[in-house]
Amino acid sequence: MNPLPQLLLAPMQDVSVLPLWRCLERRGAPDVYVTEYFRVHRDSHPEKYILRSITELKTDKPVMAQMIGNDPAHIVRTAKLLESRTPCAGIDINLGCPAPTVCGKQAGGALLRNHELIRRIAEELRPVVRGRLTFKTRIGFESPAEFEALLDLFASLPLDGLVVHGRTVRERYQSDVHTEDIARAVERLPFPVVANGSIVSVSSAIAMRQKTGAAGLMIGRGAIRNPWLFGQIRDDFSGREIARPLLRDLHEYVLELTEEISREGDFEKESQVVNRMKKFTNYIASGIHEGILTNELRRATTLNGFRDSCREHLDNDEIFADEPKEDGTIFCGLVDLKSATL
Repeated sequence: MNPLPQLLLAPMQDVSVLPLWRCLERRGAPDVYVTEYFRVHRDSHPEKYILRSITELKTDKPVMAQMIGNDPAHIVRTAKLLESRTPCAGIDINLGCPAPTVCGKQAGGALLRNHELIRRIAEELRPVVRGRLTFKTRIGFESPAEFEALLDLFASLPLDGLVVHGRTVRERYQSDVHTEDIARAVERLPFPVVANGSIVSVSSAIAMRQKTGAAGLMIGRGAIRNPWLFGQIRDDFSGREIARPLLRDLHEYVLELTEEISREGDFEKESQVVNRMKKFTNYIASGIHEGILTNELRRATTLNGFRDSCREHLDNDEIFADEPKEDGTIFCGLVDLKSATL
C-alpha cells in the first residue's frame, strides 16, 4: 500500500467554490479539486460560476468537473461542453447526494435504485470523455445490504475510479461511516477507490486509511474548518512534524476568505456577504471557546460586527485544536476512528 494517499477536496454544494479554493491553494491544497455539481437536464447549460472555478484557479493540480442528472444524452452533451471549454481533468458523476429535492428528481443518491441507468450513463460517457471518468457513490439508498449488488455493477463499468462515501442515502451525514464497506470496495474493484466520510482531522484520516486501504481520501467539512489539513496529513504520512497553526492563523484565513467572497459575489448589501460567510464559519468556528464564537457569528448582521467577533476570539496565540468539537449542530455524527487498526 502506497504510504501517501491521494488527497481530494469533496464537491460540497455552495461551499466548494472558487474563493475557498484560492484560500486552500495558499495553505497546502488538495491533490485534486472536484467542483460542486453542474445540474444537468434537458434545458441546462453549465453554470458560469462553477466553470470559473475550473478556468480561473491558479493551480497545477487537476480539477474534476462533477455533474448531477439522470438523462444519459444530456449528461454526454454536458461532458463534451465541459471538456471543450475548460481544462478539467475529467468528469465525475454524483450518485450520492441525499438532498430530498435532488432524490425527488431521481438524481444523485436516487440513481442507486436504478442500476441499468447507472450502466447506461457510464457506457455512453466513456467514448466521449477524454480525461478520467469517475463516479461518487454511497453504499446504498436504504441499507448497506445494497452495496454487494452495487459492487458487482461498478466492477463491470468502464470507470477510472470510484469515491465511496461510507453511508447510505437515508443515513445522510448522521450515522457512523461503514468503513468495512469501503474496504470491500478497495478489495473488489479493478480501479482505485477513494474513501469519503467524516475525515475531519489527521487522526481520522490515518484511521480511515488503515481501516480501508483506500488509494485516496476525500475531505469536505474538515478542509473548510482547517485549510492546512491536507498539508498536515501529508506531513504525518511522510514522518514529518505536523505544523500546528494558531487561532491567529485561522483569523487570517477567515478575513482572507471574507475578502475573496466579497470580490466574487454580486452583493448589494454587506449583510449578504455576512450571511454568505456563515456557510463557512458554521464549520470554521465550531467548538471554539465553547461555541461562543459560532453563536456570535450566527447573529452577526454587519461586516464590522462579524470581524469584531472574529478578532475577539481568534486574534491570539492559542493553538488551533486538531479535532473539531461537536456543538450539537455542525460536526454531528462524527466517527471515532482513532483506534482503527489494519
